Amino acid sequence: MTKDVVALTKKMPDPLSVIAGLLSGGPDLLVGAEAEGALVRLHDEQGRPLLSVEAPLLVQVRGEAERLLGASEPEVPYWWTEARATTGVKEAEALAGTFVGRIATLVGGTAWPRGVATSIGVVNTEGMTAVPVPAAAQPAVDVLTDKVAVVIQDRPVVAMTSWLADTFRAAAEAELGLQIVTPAGTRLSPTVRGALPGWPSRWVVQDEKCGYYDGLSGAILQWANGLFVTLESPDATAEDPRTLIAETFAQGAADTGERQLAISFRCVHPADDRLVLGGAVESVWREITGEPPAGWGTEEPANLPWSLRQLTDVAFERSPEPTWVVVVGSPERPGLATVRITRTTAGVEEDVTLAFGYGAAEQPPTEAVQKAAEALATRHDLQSMLVQVRRARRDLSVPPHFEGPGVPYAFVLGAEEVRTMPGDRARRTPLREKPRELGPRTRPALYYPFPGDPSDLSGWQDFERLMRHLKGS
Repeated sequence: MTKDVVALTKKMPDPLSVIAGLLSGGPDLLVGAEAEGALVRLHDEQGRPLLSVEAPLLVQVRGEAERLLGASEPEVPYWWTEARATTGVKEAEALAGTFVGRIATLVGGTAWPRGVATSIGVVNTEGMTAVPVPAAAQPAVDVLTDKVAVVIQDRPVVAMTSWLADTFRAAAEAELGLQIVTPAGTRLSPTVRGALPGWPSRWVVQDEKCGYYDGLSGAILQWANGLFVTLESPDATAEDPRTLIAETFAQGAADTGERQLAISFRCVHPADDRLVLGGAVESVWREITGEPPAGWGTEEPANLPWSLRQLTDVAFERSPEPTWVVVVGSPERPGLATVRITRTTAGVEEDVTLAFGYGAAEQPPTEAVQKAAEALATRHDLQSMLVQVRRARRDLSVPPHFEGPGVPYAFVLGAEEVRTMPGDRARRTPLREKPRELGPRTRPALYYPFPGDPSDLSGWQDFERLMRHLKGS
């Protein structure tokens, strides 16, 4: 299994400290730079990579090390320097530990995981060999077949790091699935959960009882023909596969009283050089929490303080290519959003998936949802919005067991969608409660309320009836 290590330091690792870290295997290892110097690698005598080191990242957002690593962090701002040892090479893991240990010692800071930097002495690399290319072509890829790229992650939370983001892109370009393998105690960041494409991509969880299972569906898995596939039941038929579900997944966890308020919406803005992006996310954040987001970034950890102007500049620089960003809240009020900005024939679209976490003694402020919806409808070109209440972790991470679906609390149809709908269909619905008008009477958006009780899944039946009605079917 690969070894990810991180140095958290108050000062930026200077060239001399990085060189000292890279010499942890002695002077005989080869050093190579890729991605215009953003990635440095140590190679064995055959040129195969042993250790990959990312350029240091300045983190200016409080709480990211705790959220992603479970580690104590220096006071912001601080530097996050990450290294990854190559699969199955014990000496490479020692190299990684020595590298971050030297960085933390010379610059001043700590190494994660705790205890990884057992020595800062030179690692004996005589006769060391690594896996051949192309299995290590991407720093995060551990196994590569003609069907999937397999990434093995042993972290508290699998996040959308630059390593993993590059792997997602590379797998998509090669038309391969991506399978992420983790120990039983690992969780996913919502960013990774949302980015996983369909089959054959999946989250594979190691389990002492059944071997492997799918962390999102619970299906028991086996390795066959170059990828993890569902283990067929002996009683399976073409009509009824009778998928075997892992006991660990099915048992799940007891209801702790923790809840999530999940909000997804789309805004379509007219294309304009004066357009400022991110305002829709900020408006919802302020209505729900009383404060703006804490930070954002194009990967995790989110490293930049919240700034509408900087986010807009990044999106405009990348246009017409889409831009993906993650937005986070403060540790006191867990919140996380992913925003995809796309230039289309309709204008500039912002697709947002957002969630806030609440403990057993807290209540999601559902009374603020309508105010958030009105802000989107009147100021941010809202197309549609769905709000759910879920039984799920306060810290927003995705565990490898069954949590249950969310239940609709509200659906909002933007003013332009209402205007273009034939007749009075948008107002005359099969729901028990009439929709509420948001914004000006001459051009209102419509807010459709639902019970929103996580123990009552009938809300989905009401939602499906509404969707069929709005589509005219």
